[in-house]
Amino acid sequence: MRYLFTCLLIVLAAGASAETYRWTDTSGNTVISDTPPQGKAKGLSRLGGKGEPDDKLSFAMKRAVESFPVVLYTSADCPGECKAARDLLNSRGIPFTEKVMQKPEDFEELKQLIGDVFVPSLKVGSQRFRGFEAGAYNNLLDLASYPKSAPPGSKPAVGASK
Repeated sequence: MRYLFTCLLIVLAAGASAETYRWTDTSGNTVISDTPPQGKAKGLSRLGGKGEPDDKLSFAMKRAVESFPVVLYTSADCPGECKAARDLLNSRGIPFTEKVMQKPEDFEELKQLIGDVFVPSLKVGSQRFRGFEAGAYNNLLDLASYPKSAPPGSKPAVGASK
């Protein structure tokens, strides 16, 4: 009896620490398994032994980030409005890329995006906004299903890129 109980504990312990995967198959069905998918799968995420995602982003946030990535265009000579735009994104806990306009190709990219060179500018998925207006930024983020506030204890989610 003791042997059987010990074996059961070992099996349960191994199952609790096993890695779990969640994805959507080609038919649109959500699959949760202890083996990764073979072939094409949408929305693959790895779950820990307790069924928790291995990073701190919620499922809704991950989905918004994948579908509607956020890019903030700034420059060194835009301290006030660019900081306000960055602060708004951080207050909502939005993972975003900050592109600091420095090179001619950076300016050309921004000109193609909004029609001229103006910072700050925000791109959420394929939507964009020229300048900073908190209401407009919040509207774009709400439409993309980003959360309205950062989770407790979260840290700013930005690293400037060139």
